Amino acid sequence: MFKHVTALAILSLPAAPLFAQSDAFHPGPVFTEFGNVASVETTFEIPANAEFAVAFDTSTAAEPGEINRTLNSAARFINMHVEAGVPLENIRVAVVVHGSAGFDLTNAASYAGRYEGAENANAAAIEALTANNVRIILCGQSAAYYEIGTEDLLPGVDMALSAMTAHALLQQDGFTLNPF
Repeated sequence: MFKHVTALAILSLPAAPLFAQSDAFHPGPVFTEFGNVASVETTFEIPANAEFAVAFDTSTAAEPGEINRTLNSAARFINMHVEAGVPLENIRVAVVVHGSAGFDLTNAASYAGRYEGAENANAAAIEALTANNVRIILCGQSAAYYEIGTEDLLPGVDMALSAMTAHALLQQDGFTLNPF
């Protein structure tokens, strides 16, 4: 009986949009095509001299035609902090990619070969991110497993020995790992 009561309680909840308050989000000042942000009145202030060095990590590939969620998050991180007054030059971001998400970093021919002729929606995002000094790093161990060579990568994408190596070196360079 408890299971049925729980199920009925869940079913009686009002439907909520996947992204609550999504109309509050708008294009940011650095990346206007992705990485949308919401303006927020804060009580936890960002110091005027704040500097960020943040590494993101992903192994989850985007669906064909979509931008990888972690690439979008990296752009959002930059957009929201620049909008909040942090100078762009005070923000260092890296995205470490492993697993099947490595295909999101591949050039048109490699991506199309993997996804039945689909266009890589991540290409423009990676171009914009790397143009703004975001490091995109592919795990070499994952690349070897999935047979992705350096010649298959989009311009600006680096190949590391491993994701573990990339994170260790980024940490030594002052980067913190974003837990989201």
